[in-house]
Amino acid sequence: MSEVTGYSRAQIALHWGILLLLGVSYFSSDAMKSAWSAFHNGRDAFGTVAAAHLWVGVAILVLALARVALRLSRGAPALPAGGSKVTDTIAKLTHLGLYAILLLIPTSGLVAWFGAVDLAGEAHEVMFNLGVALVVLHVAGAVYHQFVLKDGLIERMRRPG
Repeated sequence: MSEVTGYSRAQIALHWGILLLLGVSYFSSDAMKSAWSAFHNGRDAFGTVAAAHLWVGVAILVLALARVALRLSRGAPALPAGGSKVTDTIAKLTHLGLYAILLLIPTSGLVAWFGAVDLAGEAHEVMFNLGVALVVLHVAGAVYHQFVLKDGLIERMRRPG
């Protein structure tokens, strides 16, 4: 595989598309929690917003699988020169964690909802909180590169290379 100098249009589109879907998922999560609670109390409260949460989760899972496949087949650009071993390791672990979370959160949600598995529902919520922490770390790293190191790292997710 030749050296990758930037992300492809597809990788960039998947990155920002998944981010948008995560926002929809976040804002529809209360409706799904209400539907889950009602389900456990023998009532039906699965409305449009809860359905949106479910289908957005499915879309996130499918797009995350596509993103992993693309990453494995195409690769990713190297980290910018001048980083330390510690920060480079943190970046790599953060990305690995984000990929894992993007696959595990929707999977656990689907198992919880369609399998009525309470433990999967609890794992879904715990992983969501871990995912938020990873996203915050990811954004903090991007901001650090943009405004402190000024190494143009963010451009890799704005323009195909």
